[in-house]
Amino acid sequence: MSGLLPGDPADTVGGAATPRAQCVLAPNPSPMTLDGTNTWLLSEPGSDLAAVIDPGPLDETHLRRIVDTAEQQGKRIALTLLTHGHADHAEGAARFAELTGTPVRALDPALRLGAEGLHGGQRLDVGGLDLRVVATPGHTSDSLTFHLPADGAILTGDTVLGRGTTMVAHPDGRLGDYLDSLRRLHTMASEYGVRTVLPGHGPVLADALGAVDYYLAHRAARLAQVETAVEAGCRTAAEVVARVYADVDPALWPAAELSVRAQLRYLEDRGLIPEV
Repeated sequence: MSGLLPGDPADTVGGAATPRAQCVLAPNPSPMTLDGTNTWLLSEPGSDLAAVIDPGPLDETHLRRIVDTAEQQGKRIALTLLTHGHADHAEGAARFAELTGTPVRALDPALRLGAEGLHGGQRLDVGGLDLRVVATPGHTSDSLTFHLPADGAILTGDTVLGRGTTMVAHPDGRLGDYLDSLRRLHTMASEYGVRTVLPGHGPVLADALGAVDYYLAHRAARLAQVETAVEAGCRTAAEVVARVYADVDPALWPAAELSVRAQLRYLEDRGLIPEV
């Protein structure tokens, strides 16, 4: 039963998730992207304007399906936003901007189309939709989360996934930043009414606090395992992965090695292990 899994995931991926958020699932499933990239179409009920978060890969059929989904609801896409710059989220943004005539706003200036960017603490208004930008670096240095307060929801990109856990993409991503970001989301869930996670991949999570608690516990456990592996004589990230991630699909080991490098750097910087 889904309720026994961390974060209480939904049984399916795609479609309406909250009164203001609908997922259009991209056709790019893989071990890294799970069911595919979740493109989020957001709109205030009764408004004829919409925003899109993460148009996804450069797939013409998918990009046009996003537009068609909005038009079928009598809405015009007015703004495109990016959670971060990885290709499965952002590669299609330039073409999507051509199709919709929208600016593309992101933290990284290299990803923007238009004069305005994004930064933590901003409030956006799209046809009455209140959307707040939260800086959540760690998976990547440019990772953002979008808070949809009217629905008690956060759109987390790859910072929190709907299934499994995410990688810290060393060297751009940093584990210390990631842990700080998880703690920031924990505070939002425990003190500011955030209940629902709308992730960049995988099913919607109905228990945001439970999901973030699980992520924090998982990271603490992995750090302890990595420290133990080094103490046992592992001297490269690949050796640590083979020991610590032995129960993980080997197709995911390259991503695991990036996370291990980030974990080793974190432990080294704090003097908890010798430099590996």
